[in-house]
Amino acid sequence: MQTRVTRLAPSPTGALHLGNARTFVASWLLARQRGWKIVLRIEDLDGPRIKADAAQMAIDDLQWLGIDWDSPPTVQSTRAAVYRAAIDRLVAGGHVYPCICTRREIEAASSAPHAEDGASVYAGTCRNRFASVAEAIATTGRPPALRFAMPDMRFEFRDEFAGVRTFDLQRDLGDFVIAKPDGTAAYQLAVVVDDAEAGVTDVVRGDDLIDSVPRQVLLYQALGMEDRIPSYYHLPLVVGSDGRRLAKRHGDTRISAFRETGVAAPRVLFWIGRSLGIEVPQEPTPADLLARFDLARVPHGRIVYDENRPLK
Repeated sequence: MQTRVTRLAPSPTGALHLGNARTFVASWLLARQRGWKIVLRIEDLDGPRIKADAAQMAIDDLQWLGIDWDSPPTVQSTRAAVYRAAIDRLVAGGHVYPCICTRREIEAASSAPHAEDGASVYAGTCRNRFASVAEAIATTGRPPALRFAMPDMRFEFRDEFAGVRTFDLQRDLGDFVIAKPDGTAAYQLAVVVDDAEAGVTDVVRGDDLIDSVPRQVLLYQALGMEDRIPSYYHLPLVVGSDGRRLAKRHGDTRISAFRETGVAAPRVLFWIGRSLGIEVPQEPTPADLLARFDLARVPHGRIVYDENRPLK
């Protein structure tokens, strides 16, 4: 029988905060209950936004909370050659095309539709515009990004936590970037390549990424890896009392800040445990949470962190 595998994938674009930690704890609990292997991956491809020492801080924060994993960390920035091979395969298969549009141009396009969250959906401006990357450069003088050409269809899948979700691929998502103009793999592609290679069978993450599922499933299919598509579990985000995702306006919710100000790990675990529907003692250990965790009891609504009553 195949060993099931999940992953923890912090991004060092900033410090691990309470919302991130809640999702990682949930993933850890599910894995340890069900006998899954856990791999750790540092997602550090977002060059300019990467913060010095943030990767090590995330590791320290997870360990402080009592979260462990089963193999040495994988670091995305060391895997350029693996991603390049996947990019070349998508180009050869005719799944992608060069795009010279800037973000500003996309947002300014009067014809650009918008997703439900207000984000611009790419209108396909560069589809069929250039025969090759070389032609795009020769014509415009700009190195192009590469976009995956979305089929015109509806896509339905069943999330293991959030239930059935349906997307109109072109209206809701649009063609998406799989390689940046500098040749660096974009998030969607790197995640698929890494998960497939690590044998990841179950992905637990925040529901702000639920619209990544159609993109990633199509990439699995285009790369000939249909048999490796994982199961997905998308959990609600933690938001502030104003209903918006956690940010500085809600106070300092960084795990490192709790550590540095003398807050004990059990106090943080108590808040996380309660937010996951677990009846926990006042100063729980990870083992206490593990003994009581039930995915069926995890709330389906957004979790509110009251900055006026922190960790209550």
